[in-house]
Amino acid sequence: MKYVSVIQHTQSEWLGLIEDHLEGRRIRFGYSRPFTPGGRLPDANVMGDGLILLGGGAWGASGGRQLPTFEEEVRLARSCLMLERPVIGIGLGAQILAVAGDGQAEPGPLVFEVGTARRVGNEALNGFLPATFPNVVYMRGTPIPPNYAQVLAEDEQGRPALWQIGSRAFGFSGHPGVKRAMIEDLIMEFGDDCPRDPAGGLEALVARKVEIEDALVAIMTGLIQLTGWMREDRAETNAS
Repeated sequence: MKYVSVIQHTQSEWLGLIEDHLEGRRIRFGYSRPFTPGGRLPDANVMGDGLILLGGGAWGASGGRQLPTFEEEVRLARSCLMLERPVIGIGLGAQILAVAGDGQAEPGPLVFEVGTARRVGNEALNGFLPATFPNVVYMRGTPIPPNYAQVLAEDEQGRPALWQIGSRAFGFSGHPGVKRAMIEDLIMEFGDDCPRDPAGGLEALVARKVEIEDALVAIMTGLIQLTGWMREDRAETNAS
């Protein structure tokens, strides 16, 4: 059975709806919470079959709100890229992945945006990426993928919303498995450090709940195929 390490940067942001898709395919996962007492990052040598870097709420890649473990996580993600282990970066996690791949993390304000991403090319995610899908961004700053990355989808401003490095690493500007409660908890967790018009963002998020769920079915199908996280013995089991 495959095992994926997940790095969580805040108490409030987690895999959300993605958990159900991993569990439904019998892919085990475990959270590393370096922000808790005694918490630490996974060891590169015993990390398992891949890495998911989650968003960071109000944390960013630089400035007064720089994520304390940012540089360590860049090194960890770079190690995964060198070893061709699957990596999925979401929000701040996508900034970490971008820097690990020699891209950039551009400073910027904390934003909460509920927009739409549009696919670039019919073959994205093995052909499973929807033509359009909700792009819910709660992030400080912006990931700038390296020049050699393949952009799979763009947001309404033409910025990369989903991009790929090599064959098994993917950066999402938004959280494809976001839930309303997650955003509500992020707003409360960071108090006054809050994006503009959170109430309007939450209303827009609720209105697109079904769209998010439906799009994630196709997104996870493509990601699971490309990361190789399906059980290796499935064909043998079916044959017997």
